[in-house]
Amino acid sequence: MSKKLEGNGRWESSRMMLPEHREQYLQRRAPQDGKPVQVPLKEELEFIRDFVLLPMMLDIVEKNRRDIELSSYTMKTLFIRASFAVIKLIENELAAVRKELKMRKIQVFQDELESEGGAIHYRFVCRGYEDRFSMIRDAARAEISVRIARYIAKVCK
Repeated sequence: MSKKLEGNGRWESSRMMLPEHREQYLQRRAPQDGKPVQVPLKEELEFIRDFVLLPMMLDIVEKNRRDIELSSYTMKTLFIRASFAVIKLIENELAAVRKELKMRKIQVFQDELESEGGAIHYRFVCRGYEDRFSMIRDAARAEISVRIARYIAKVCK
């Protein structure tokens, strides 16, 4: 690629691939033992996304709980107890996701390119198929805020 096209984000973000090329790509990535590559299902990719987002959610709720503990709010004990309830819900869901990933033989590793380009990057191995999972930080923040709101609604019932 020419120097003019590097670093501008236009060509690096293009991920279009023809179906014939995709088949060739998957064949090249296939293990040499002759077994076909099993591309992860949509449901499995959602488990990977949950595995990435849930620990971030735990950190956010825990930080907010510590901030409330140090504050002088008159109702801080109520907020702290609600925070613990939300943390417990998140921990339970994270345990279920970890169990499901283990059962499906999926491993997820944090990629060292985490801060590059305003996105978070993880590498995963799913039954011999290796790929990267990336999520833009703004999308992660939006998803996290929606999910935390759902947990708060569960606690308030």
